[in-house]
Amino acid sequence: MTPDERERRAKALMNDPLFVESFEALRKELLSEWEHSGSHDIDARESIWLAIRLLERIHGHIRSIVETGHMAEVLDKQHPYL
Repeated sequence: MTPDERERRAKALMNDPLFVESFEALRKELLSEWEHSGSHDIDARESIWLAIRLLERIHGHIRSIVETGHMAEVLDKQHPYL
């Protein structure tokens, strides 16, 4: 897959209403589970915290593909001979 295709596909994902809704719903669900877990249920709370971090990392990775592609476009326009 070319860098341009990666950026285009990542951008399409980030703008897809179902994708956005899915990430928001999962995050809300995980936060609700965390809020309703017992203070002594350390294993469950740790597991939920890790799931939230993983969700953020996945979203951040896709966002970085879009931003990297955008930065490459800007750089190419500013310095076409580099």
